[in-house]
Amino acid sequence: MTAVPRGAWRTVSLALAALVPATALAATEPGSLQNALEKSADCAKCHAFVNPAGHAGEPNVSPIAWAGGMMANAARDPVFWAGVAIAAQDMPGETSSCVRCHSPRAFLAGRDDATAIDDLEPDDLAGIDCDLCHRMIDDGMTPLGDAHYTIDDVVGEAGDVPKQGPWSYDGGDKPMHSWVVGDLLGRSEHCGTCHDVTTGRDRLDAQGQPIGAKFNEQRTYSEWLASAYAVEGAEFKSCQDCHMPAVDNVAGCAEFNSQEIFHATDGRRHDLAGANRRMVEILQSLYGEAGSGDIDDAYFELALANIDSSLGAAATLEVTAPTTIDLQAGVAAWGVKVTNNTGHKLPTGYSEGRVMWLEITASYMGQVVYGSGRWLPGQGLENDPQQRTYEAIAVQQQSGTTFHLLLNDYWQVDSRIPPKGLQAGVETDPVGDRYTMLPDETWPHWDEVTYAFDPAEVVDLTPGEDDVLDLRVRLLYVINTPAYLEFLASENVTNSAGADAQALFPAEPDPLVLAEWTASVPATGLVEEATTSSSGDEPTTGPSPTTDAPTTSAGTGTTADTTANPTSSSGDATDSATTSPQTPTDEGCGCRQSGPGGALALLLLAGLRRRRR
Repeated sequence: MTAVPRGAWRTVSLALAALVPATALAATEPGSLQNALEKSADCAKCHAFVNPAGHAGEPNVSPIAWAGGMMANAARDPVFWAGVAIAAQDMPGETSSCVRCHSPRAFLAGRDDATAIDDLEPDDLAGIDCDLCHRMIDDGMTPLGDAHYTIDDVVGEAGDVPKQGPWSYDGGDKPMHSWVVGDLLGRSEHCGTCHDVTTGRDRLDAQGQPIGAKFNEQRTYSEWLASAYAVEGAEFKSCQDCHMPAVDNVAGCAEFNSQEIFHATDGRRHDLAGANRRMVEILQSLYGEAGSGDIDDAYFELALANIDSSLGAAATLEVTAPTTIDLQAGVAAWGVKVTNNTGHKLPTGYSEGRVMWLEITASYMGQVVYGSGRWLPGQGLENDPQQRTYEAIAVQQQSGTTFHLLLNDYWQVDSRIPPKGLQAGVETDPVGDRYTMLPDETWPHWDEVTYAFDPAEVVDLTPGEDDVLDLRVRLLYVINTPAYLEFLASENVTNSAGADAQALFPAEPDPLVLAEWTASVPATGLVEEATTSSSGDEPTTGPSPTTDAPTTSAGTGTTADTTANPTSSSGDATDSATTSPQTPTDEGCGCRQSGPGGALALLLLAGLRRRRR
């Protein structure tokens, strides 16, 4: 069993394509398959297995672990169907591409006009499943994006359509189905088939004029392609390297694993971890053991654990905080740097209702004294002047309406953090003046912000004792904001999909925590009792802020070492910490880290405490 060298991937793929009749070399359309896709339940007969001996006690590594993730449940996602209903209202007949991506079986069977989950057949709910991915080929002609997949439909010698994969079984035991060496599964282009999305609207510039391209609704693949990770060399990382990390000594088949016969290039995880943790929790409640029972809870739990791992590596925080805070003077400079460790923008993908932001607080005895970016019950983000958000807001420019996916024609905001080495390009550039091009003509993969706070009057609750302020910085992410869920419910005049989706979420979101930093610093300037102004309405404040000498505080999980350390003129932290760096294992795009300069080392050297929910 031998692996095809990386350099041969494209050659092998094109050679295989050349063997396929020309009539098959085009994006596969409804009703055109002569050989239907096999069901994932049939694949599970061999591809669901307990871990081989070398992975005993670890999370299940069998390919059918796919079942608990968003790829397997793309056609079950209630927010997706709520959005489709409104898209169909806005542009009747244009939602076929939505079904094409989220339920390929429905699309291929001619049910591409589905606008509600009830329009599907039971097998359609399998989402992006085994046979779709393992029969996709590179025809050398069809442009990537919008789920324009080409599916091999030529029967092999064994009487079935061969499964595409990176392995050759010549000279060894062969699988129970036909197979062919095809590299597309191992290349980012495979993911790019669906993860670049373009709508039918002309994209407009700030003056309302067409720029000569259709609206680039999603560009996750293009963001990777224009990043440092797409360049062959030490930093290269494919989409699969992060979202389907390699697993040593796993063949992927129950027959081979039971004999401990392994592929030379080993296997890959199939849970395809992303960021949509809350939706996986909802899907588990609907389709897991407490719901319909269609999917084992073990697969959902595995998906959730790997999402946590993915989120925990997505970003790094570096914080430069004052060594002490005089409340009579305020805070002159509290610096935060957020670094994107993924291979695409952070966040990426579908933008409607998604927002990532920095929350920063300084608290005394549990009460917030200084804050920015707090989520206020019933109000959402407090929208204070210093609030730092990372989001993409698309609108229909003429009307100013947002959230209407198929009407959008203008990017009003795109403040998402670029990936490392992102080259300039109209399809992937940030929008606005948040980021400045680097000397090498790439976008920075970090964002820096400095906070300042006015004096505050705080009553000393522990007279005679030393006082401290508890500082905290969190990078938070909500994928479906209450405002977006309300839009889905209120704008839908077709069915109850929007209201049904809204009912699955709590009134107030529980944000995902991508990164967190904490410290405790001495506080002075507290008063014995509150004083009031002559009007009796507002407390008096102290003098104007003065500059505190900043230092990098290295968080250890509860408090920080507040010993002064030098900082650069930009406010970046130096490599000093109270935690002991551990040997990193990988680097790059947010799911795995490598090399002494990797993001894991940065995380530890910054003394960052991450907490995942």
